[in-house]
Amino acid sequence: MRLALVLAGLVAAAPAFANITPIADVERGSMTTVSGVVERLLDEDEFRLSDETGNIRVYVGPNWVPADVGEMVTVSGFVDNDVFKEIYAREITRADGTVVTLDRRYE
Repeated sequence: MRLALVLAGLVAAAPAFANITPIADVERGSMTTVSGVVERLLDEDEFRLSDETGNIRVYVGPNWVPADVGEMVTVSGFVDNDVFKEIYAREITRADGTVVTLDRRYE
């Protein structure tokens, strides 16, 4: 039982230890983790994230964006298959280390 609890904790923490992918290298139809600066808010549930390789739209709906413009964040989520790449966020780690899990995912 104790081993199962430890393994469950490691699986839950996995996004925090995931490899960071440069925004220019994210692949459609895959899970990814990227880090960058919140460049601007596009809507109450979307923002543009940028790093030194490019920028990408991040969708957090139907939640509110849990970060501020200019803040460094790490985003883990799914890259959609549309013409323009967009990450459907599942977890965001803020600059202060706060982890925001997006339980209410896109509808």
